[in-house]
Amino acid sequence: MLPSFPDYAAFLVSLPEHYAAIQSSTLHTFTIGPLSAEVEGTVTFPGGYVLDIWELIDLDNGTIRYYSYELEKNGERVWWYDPQAHPNDPSLASTHPHHKHVHPDIKHNRIPAPGLSFSGPNLPFLIEEIIQLLAE
Repeated sequence: MLPSFPDYAAFLVSLPEHYAAIQSSTLHTFTIGPLSAEVEGTVTFPGGYVLDIWELIDLDNGTIRYYSYELEKNGERVWWYDPQAHPNDPSLASTHPHHKHVHPDIKHNRIPAPGLSFSGPNLPFLIEEIIQLLAE
């Protein structure tokens, strides 16, 4: 389960304090009804990397209902994660519905995403992945 919405919003704002690789963040949170909220914005890293983030939060049960995480480098998409179900693709069953789109043929080339869930914050996993990418 996610922390309370105010605590989750505070966590998101504090990300640059916890990860030196973050150059800037435009993440913001807002409620869109009594039981839903959104997280939107970008997190910028060295080397022209920008992580675009969108989450739909279910405030009633403290989970992420849907998300989209896209990494670009100098305006070119590197990868993206989404939970759109692909039940006819057995290679994704181990992390259904979470998966990552990668090159080549990024739209159709999908791999399992064991680091993502609906029940906890995903951004630490994504930021660590980008930090590893920066180290290569």
